[in-house]
Amino acid sequence: MKRNYQLELDNIINELDDSCVPTLLLHSCCAPCSSYVLEYLSKYFEITIYYYNPNIYPKSEFEFRLEEQKRFVSAFGSNNPDNHPIHVIEGIYEDDRYYEVVKGLEDEPERGVRCTECFKLRLGEAAKVASEKGFDYYTTTLSISPHKDAELLNRLGEEIGREYGVKYLYSDFKKRNGFKRSTELSEEYGMYRQNYCGCVYSYKERLKMQ
Repeated sequence: MKRNYQLELDNIINELDDSCVPTLLLHSCCAPCSSYVLEYLSKYFEITIYYYNPNIYPKSEFEFRLEEQKRFVSAFGSNNPDNHPIHVIEGIYEDDRYYEVVKGLEDEPERGVRCTECFKLRLGEAAKVASEKGFDYYTTTLSISPHKDAELLNRLGEEIGREYGVKYLYSDFKKRNGFKRSTELSEEYGMYRQNYCGCVYSYKERLKMQ
């Protein structure tokens, strides 16, 4: 039976203790994808963005997306002072790690095995940081994309979370018009929206389509 991850998230939020704000490490791929997630979850959690994306090509793109992430967090926080504070941890640009885990998968199609290995790398690093720093939960913004498999992401997140001893916050952020809202917030805050997922392989695919 297919799980309803949005309903599972609803249940977790409904069971939260109002007297204690839980902490959430949120792996973010970019500012636009984080926008709706922060708007939604910062009412219930104290969130720390973890920007860890060694897959992004080139390095200048990685750095530009990071600056956009920090700019949005600052602007959103100023406009929503009643929400819980949002912090940012800057991940290291370890593109050599990314190329190592996808070695031999260079010719795989988008959304294939190469992408799964990329998810594992980023979720694994997020879970490690969440465990080391004592966060109550961790999750990722990736499920907001219509092109990402939420069932796969939640399964990986749950498995990796068990390995590191940290709870994965189930989610399918594209539900309830989450992706649509992210595009609205991107426009509202004048955010840069990239036209490729991030890696060199998606970049080359985008060039072929032009």
